[in-house]
Amino acid sequence: MTSESTFSIDITDDSLSPPLVARYSQVLLKSEGEKLLLILPTEQEMKLNLIPWSEVWQELKHHLQGKEQSWQAGSSVSLIARDQLLDARQLHKIAETLSEVELGLEWVYTSRRQTAVAAAAAGYSVEQQSSHPQSLVGVAEETKSLVLEEPLYLQNTIRSGVEVRHRGTIIVLGDVNPGGAAIAAGDIFVWGRLRGIAHAGAQGNRQCRIMALQMEPKQLRIADMVARAPKFLPDHVEPEVAYVTSEGIRLAKAMDFAKTHSYSKEVEGWKDSF
Repeated sequence: MTSESTFSIDITDDSLSPPLVARYSQVLLKSEGEKLLLILPTEQEMKLNLIPWSEVWQELKHHLQGKEQSWQAGSSVSLIARDQLLDARQLHKIAETLSEVELGLEWVYTSRRQTAVAAAAAGYSVEQQSSHPQSLVGVAEETKSLVLEEPLYLQNTIRSGVEVRHRGTIIVLGDVNPGGAAIAAGDIFVWGRLRGIAHAGAQGNRQCRIMALQMEPKQLRIADMVARAPKFLPDHVEPEVAYVTSEGIRLAKAMDFAKTHSYSKEVEGWKDSF
């Protein structure tokens, strides 16, 4: 059963000469099973109704504190940001507003690359969704298209408890810590230590690869293939690439990989070129 609360802002400026300008915006707090979704209006809706962020969150705070709570204290919230461009300050304000009523911001779903980067840097799990016109409210109605989005660049470490999802390639200029996860429809490149979970080709593409300067993963996944880290790490560490072969996921030196390996559609995996 889905319950829904609508927080409406209806503000009239009496200082204006007739006709009066009515400004209206809508923020939804939706309960779907065990999920609690905070759904923002689109940029177009905000512009058409001339609503600044300050008024949106003042009104949201007022309604959250004045309304009988229909959630359990400590519940986690998924922010459906849609096409809103949010920076670290705005995300902090959202999280602060929710924490005042004992709700915790955990996930951020967005079609904006800058918002995804800001959310990941702030320590939230994030999924950059398709930028093509479609509803971002129904998280379960995600597109299954194999068309990849532009790469997502993260100039920070993916910390424990943070999961980053993207319908393209993910490039991390930092580490993926134990307890952190990167899930991409394309390749995954970690310019640092990969010690968490990495899942490339998440939509079923076995041609995708996972590369890291230091490969110490808890788990590697490429398409439908799964591999765990060996119990003992080698003494000498160098950049490596994980790839699918006819026998499963294998590791190889990243240097010259493109020259020494080629992808075979017949075996649905990479093989030595020689």
